[in-house]
Amino acid sequence: MKSKIPQYYGANTKASKNARRLRKAQTKAEKMMWHMLRDRKISNQKFRRQHPVGPFFVDFYCHEALLVIEVDGDVHLIKEVKDRDEERQEYIENLGLRVLRFTNAEVLDEPDRVVIEIESFLKSR
Repeated sequence: MKSKIPQYYGANTKASKNARRLRKAQTKAEKMMWHMLRDRKISNQKFRRQHPVGPFFVDFYCHEALLVIEVDGDVHLIKEVKDRDEERQEYIENLGLRVLRFTNAEVLDEPDRVVIEIESFLKSR
């Protein structure tokens, strides 16, 4: 029997269930970013949050634009985490997706600039 949960980039049903759990545990910056993206507020594009892409979960995903948006906290400054992020980003980009990264501070302190950067990317594609 075919699953009712759509599969994306090789993600399995278990990943979809984990994504649901992650959506309930968003950081303050992720909540703010979701508020900026939801309901097609930016360039009339539909975004999803905590979206499974293969073995990973991306913070925000727009299928139409093939865009992934990541919101990174201070833990992403640690070398091991940074190295893992680079490998993860390479995997995602090899699928034909583009990744935009913002820090928690950028999202919380400069939301207008973040929106402008996302809009600029969407217009340029």
